[in-house]
Amino acid sequence: MIKLRLKSMRFFTTSTGEEGIEYKHTFVPESLSGRGIAGYLVKVILDCAAVRKLRVKPTCPYVKSYIDKHLQYQDNSVFHGAKA
Repeated sequence: MIKLRLKSMRFFTTSTGEEGIEYKHTFVPESLSGRGIAGYLVKVILDCAAVRKLRVKPTCPYVKSYIDKHLQYQDNSVFHGAKA
């Protein structure tokens, strides 16, 4: 079972008044590693943030790396061009 922990994210407001969400940590149990679950999880949370019009602050290295590789999420990331 994969659990989403609230301490792994926090909400914030950008300098331009937009709401955002910071993703601080991504974890998949060792027994489930190598199956693409972390990538799927990150895709879902980024899609949900976009639908809710939340800017994304990817302080989790995995989330940032995912956004680095998937250009469609970069316009919504404060580390990739969206205003913080």
